[in-house]
Amino acid sequence: MADISLTTPNKVRSVAAAVETAAEAREPYWDLIELLFFAYRDFVGDPDQVLDRLGFGRAHHRVLHFVNRNPGMKVAELLDVLKITKQSLGRVLKQLIDEGYVIQKEGADDRRQRLLYVSPAGQALALKLAALQTARIGRVLDELGPGARETARRFLAGMIDADDRERVLDLITRSDRVQSNGRD
Repeated sequence: MADISLTTPNKVRSVAAAVETAAEAREPYWDLIELLFFAYRDFVGDPDQVLDRLGFGRAHHRVLHFVNRNPGMKVAELLDVLKITKQSLGRVLKQLIDEGYVIQKEGADDRRQRLLYVSPAGQALALKLAALQTARIGRVLDELGPGARETARRFLAGMIDADDRERVLDLITRSDRVQSNGRD
């Protein structure tokens, strides 16, 4: 993918070593690997249809999602979360700003900072996309019964690289806090 930044040579070597060690330890989990591919396809497929009608794609969805969940997020923070190039983010962000879904403001203390906010239209779109994905997740959690959400959460958190997991969980916690304060 063009919008994913490349890993460093040392990271590539460490990932390759981990993959080799894992490959020696067990047979591939073909069923789970393929289920993850298909689950992701369908999870993003519902929002893709809405986004396509607006001339947007998955990169727009990700930007809109994180800006909505983190009002006032710095562009540099968004780059770090999404792990995409500045050029790719710039293209997507420009389109979202030009179409009126995202607002960019200067930082109060540092005018060079670019702080991002969703507009009312951006918030409505982000919530519509989240509702589609929530419906899919909710249906499955209901089928699985009590404790399913926590089990799914632990599994997905465990899939995140260990050196990034705590940062991601902190981001989610902060975002949850911001969202709950906005509802008070």
